[in-house]
Amino acid sequence: MWRRSLRAARRCLGCRSPGPQGMCSSHAVRTCSAPALPAGRITALQAVELWRRHFEERGVTEPHLSSQYIVAHLLRAKTIQSLDQERLTEFLSREETEQVWKLCTRRLSRMPVQYVIEEWDFRELTLKMRPPVFIPRPETEELVELVLADLQRKSGAADAQHTCLEVGCGSGAISLSLLKSLPQLKAVALDQSQAAVDLTTENALRLRLQDRLQIHHVDVMTDPEAVLSLCGPVSLLVSNPPYLFSEDMASLEPEVSRFEDHAALDGGEDGLNVIKHILTLAPQILSDHGRVYMEVDPRHPPLIRRWVEVNVEELQYVETRLDITGRPRFCILQKATAETGPQAGSGLRN
Repeated sequence: MWRRSLRAARRCLGCRSPGPQGMCSSHAVRTCSAPALPAGRITALQAVELWRRHFEERGVTEPHLSSQYIVAHLLRAKTIQSLDQERLTEFLSREETEQVWKLCTRRLSRMPVQYVIEEWDFRELTLKMRPPVFIPRPETEELVELVLADLQRKSGAADAQHTCLEVGCGSGAISLSLLKSLPQLKAVALDQSQAAVDLTTENALRLRLQDRLQIHHVDVMTDPEAVLSLCGPVSLLVSNPPYLFSEDMASLEPEVSRFEDHAALDGGEDGLNVIKHILTLAPQILSDHGRVYMEVDPRHPPLIRRWVEVNVEELQYVETRLDITGRPRFCILQKATAETGPQAGSGLRN
């Protein structure tokens, strides 16, 4: 559970209160005041406690979990709790101690743990992570589970052929998780960031899912024609787009503002810049009855519904789903046909 807690701590798209800005420059990790390497030998548990105290003194969020997770990773474990007591109480080698100091000093600069250890779990997958590619949050796991549940409710969905388009793939978390769960699925993933495209490609290869995934470097905002040329009719369009209101960017925690790609966060004045482009293109990309599944700011669902009713008559707003904390987080829309008509739905469901 502590790993889930740490993952939630990296979530800054729903909680925008300014955090402590820390003591270190965003570009100079080595200038951070790290404790000196111990003269003698120390155990893993002693290293965890020493760094917990130092993180706490320097205002690093979740200091205990941060130190636990870094030391566990160094010892090739997912969690401290999964290591036996003998391993935790034996002395670290000099090389191991130096590596702990190196990684923890990065965390001291407010670098997210996911970047420090260069990997993170998303549902059943372990994905490589590196800055500035957007780190997937727990809400996005819920988005994937929502899509899977909807597909499974359809008759024969387990064996049906589906094609998915993901706009803004980041590390590839959504597409790769869907591909892992649905052996018949094929996917196309797009991102405006070459770093994201490269990381998604790397993760697909590591997970041996590359044969069912096409990955393209294209910006839905500036090159919609390229998007249309790359994507034939798809059964579903899934996106966790940039949706922060621009005014909220100034209050992000240092972990986010210093290290993650601002283009993957800032959705413009009302947070809808990219969302509107996606929804405008959706009817031209979706097959009949194809659906859009989108993670958004809790303030967005009524705004999106009204905007679609006025501007995209080929889309029907189906419903809003709540996230695990009870906030309206997910929008579901469907390509309207002569049978369904353009009238929006009004459902709000958990």
